[in-house]
Amino acid sequence: MKNGRFDAPGLSVIPKNLSCDVQEVIGGARVVMQSPPQSAVFKPFHVMTKPIGAICNLDCRYCYYLAKKELYPGDHFRIREGVLEAYLRQVIEAQPPGEVTIAWQGGEPTLMGLEFFRHAVDLAERYRRPDQHLTHTLQTNATLLTDEWAQFLKDRDFLVGISIDGPAPLHDVYRVDKQGNASWHKVMRGMQYLQHHAVRFNVLCTVHSVNADRPLEVYRFFRDECGARFVQFIPIVEQRDEGARVSERSVTGDQWGRFLVAVFDEWVRNDVGEVFVQMFDTALAAWLHLPAAMCIFAETCGRAVALEHNGDVYSCDHFVDPQHRLGNIMEIPLTEMVASSQQQRFGEAKRDTLPRYCIECDVRFACNGECPKNRFLKTPDGEGGLNYLCAGYKMFFHHIDGSMRIMADLLRQERSPAEIMDIFARADRNKPCPCGSGRKAKKCHGR
Repeated sequence: MKNGRFDAPGLSVIPKNLSCDVQEVIGGARVVMQSPPQSAVFKPFHVMTKPIGAICNLDCRYCYYLAKKELYPGDHFRIREGVLEAYLRQVIEAQPPGEVTIAWQGGEPTLMGLEFFRHAVDLAERYRRPDQHLTHTLQTNATLLTDEWAQFLKDRDFLVGISIDGPAPLHDVYRVDKQGNASWHKVMRGMQYLQHHAVRFNVLCTVHSVNADRPLEVYRFFRDECGARFVQFIPIVEQRDEGARVSERSVTGDQWGRFLVAVFDEWVRNDVGEVFVQMFDTALAAWLHLPAAMCIFAETCGRAVALEHNGDVYSCDHFVDPQHRLGNIMEIPLTEMVASSQQQRFGEAKRDTLPRYCIECDVRFACNGECPKNRFLKTPDGEGGLNYLCAGYKMFFHHIDGSMRIMADLLRQERSPAEIMDIFARADRNKPCPCGSGRKAKKCHGR
């Protein structure tokens, strides 16, 4: 959220008035559900729409979604007009007054072509009620963006998420095309088109075994070279079997914790109120006792579903499989599928399957066991269901506790959390100078 509203796919910013949009992040990016008082009629949910299914022009080595095309052998993988119309009508009719987010994901959604999106936006407007405002979001690898695309995205006020993993040497290790060629320069070209037309965008960075040990290089690249003001970090965790074995691309729990701590220490001293990092804003919501701003940290889930190109609806972007198929929008209304007992059980299992180790944890209020897809370790006492990233989250949440308390107190006083930067600056000047002189920094090299 920025100024109390959603400003980019997958990002949240705690607004000064303490109101809080409830966002759910599924897979790579993502969503918004307003948290003002809701009527009994409207209980918002989010749909991650995949108009071209899992088809993509890139072949990112860690992409979990590319394999989903195997669910539809021989399919043409393009959403049909009837499915598109049914989806837009159902999702808009089901949402309360105010802002309604239509999220386009993939695969790579720009493969549908510009004319498809011109038509989809116009079609959505036909179903919009006078008390609603539609916001379209697009998560893209940016390699196919052109000047014409950027002009359209600006004219229709899209919020664009760009998938990029840092500077070229870090990005191009895993984010390659079908021929194994690097993609970074094409991504940056697409970003420049967006910047030229002043299209609002964020960056979505996956944190993996290669870039995890270079957190400041990654963060500063986004901030200083890309000019990004909204940043989302997502850990790569690829479970190899039914046990605890993961791929060589996966970030470890300790790496993930150190990465977040390093970026936080840079951000809290320099960028509060200027750069919005989803993980940090979500943490601040927890310290303010507000609803979780990301589904991975919510006590329960299930209010964000994935829609495939043929109208099939799945419980979650990370659970697109026959077991979690809820139905098809051409046969069952979206509202019925989201409210079904199957989906309720799916959402409540996140809370009900927590091991005792998590239930008794001092940072459960901020974590809630994170995403169920990552819960495949055993606790110290042998109980199953511990999150693979637990050590990293504990490290991070313990590290930021003091800072979060300060910022939460500032907000409760109706003051800006950015004041914490002055607090840190004063404290840092009173520390011993790192040059080893023994003098306080403010009297030595800190002058």
